[in-house]
Amino acid sequence: MFVISNFLNSLAIVIHILLNLYMWVLIARAVLSWVNPDPYNPIVRFLYGVTDPLLYRVQRILPLQFGGIDLTPMVIIIAIIFLDSFLVRTLQQLAMQF
Repeated sequence: MFVISNFLNSLAIVIHILLNLYMWVLIARAVLSWVNPDPYNPIVRFLYGVTDPLLYRVQRILPLQFGGIDLTPMVIIIAIIFLDSFLVRTLQQLAMQF
């Protein structure tokens, strides 16, 4: 049973790292939107390519643009924090039970 426990704990750690990494990429994308970035810059293209699919899906469901300010990244960051708090802790507690 220790194998399942170690697997669940490792899965929780990987999910935690990926969620935090995506949150920082989303923050970098939001900060980048305040300036006029070069659309041909590889970093800008990477940030847009990674964040655009999720941003567009959330924008279709919740149109959160008020006066030129897009609040969609904030909603996604709150969802990431919720997933990190709920999912990662649940996996870690399941790992301790095995």
